[in-house]
Amino acid sequence: MLVLGIESSCDETAAAIVNDKKEILGQALLSQEEHKAFGGVVPEIAARAHLEHIDEIISTCVKRAGISLNDLDAIAAASGPGLIGGVVVGVMAAKALALALNKPFVAVNHLEGHALCARISNDVEYPYLLLLVSGGHCQILIVKNVGEYERLGTTIDDAAGEAFDKVAKMLGLGYPGGPLIEKRAAVGDEKRFSLPRPLLASADCNLSFSGLKTAVRKLIESYSPDGDIEHADIPSQDVADICACFQYTATDCLVRKLKRAIGIFKSKYPEGKNLVVSGGVAANAYLRGKLKELADENGLIFAAPPIRFCTDNGVMIAWAGLERFRAGYQNELDFKPRPRWPLDENAPKAAGAGGVKA
Repeated sequence: MLVLGIESSCDETAAAIVNDKKEILGQALLSQEEHKAFGGVVPEIAARAHLEHIDEIISTCVKRAGISLNDLDAIAAASGPGLIGGVVVGVMAAKALALALNKPFVAVNHLEGHALCARISNDVEYPYLLLLVSGGHCQILIVKNVGEYERLGTTIDDAAGEAFDKVAKMLGLGYPGGPLIEKRAAVGDEKRFSLPRPLLASADCNLSFSGLKTAVRKLIESYSPDGDIEHADIPSQDVADICACFQYTATDCLVRKLKRAIGIFKSKYPEGKNLVVSGGVAANAYLRGKLKELADENGLIFAAPPIRFCTDNGVMIAWAGLERFRAGYQNELDFKPRPRWPLDENAPKAAGAGGVKA
């Protein structure tokens, strides 16, 4: 079985072809550089860039796979959630191919792409506990099967990756902020500054990063004579220490809430074996190390996608599309792209307009 996956939900234009032997036959990806000057993704610029490059990306992917488009069994596309202008570009490209080739179209929830990506490179069986952590999303879920998710907790404000980006911007480090903060934190003192851990006392698995971000802002303001972060004069070592303390605190919040989630997961699914992390922030080696320790302490096997597949990519969409199609689900061509699409509403029979079972 061969499936082409197309990703265009944010600032990566990507495509990949995978088979049911978990082999990646071909892939192509273009990360948009235009947004760095703005310190974040500009939706209109992103959509135009997707439109300009998507045909070339798909063509390159197919050429690298060494196959013909007619060899494909299905065409999948990230169909939400995301920046709707970019999502539309990818979905329309996939629909056009599906129509021209008379192939099935599979609408993939972008978050399901992240959720299932670890299965292509690890021996991960359903059910498993998942921390999905990225620039736009932060959720703790039980992955029961393809399209079957139970959300145990979510952020009530900022996503963890969003907080990383905003702290990096406040420190003048640039964009994207996660890798830059991780690099500076590696030479910093993570215990130097005491930062708050929002919602730590709550009995649920929900998360919050807004208060932590605000505390970092106040800390940065203390280095400015007029309290303006743009005029803050922070010594290089202090920047490293702030980064280390922020990374340490954000990670601790995630680990402590996950510990509660593990208790729930084990009580419901004692046969469950894996703790999985996915999403852009899952590329953070410090976070991976702490989650590995947590899994070991609780008798679980830690798993994560390769770092190159943590950020948005075509492989995760192709694999999720293959898993969905293999389970017997596909979509009509009248499926409407969705700017918002909660993962725990992603049951195959309620996948949105046009969802059908083959």
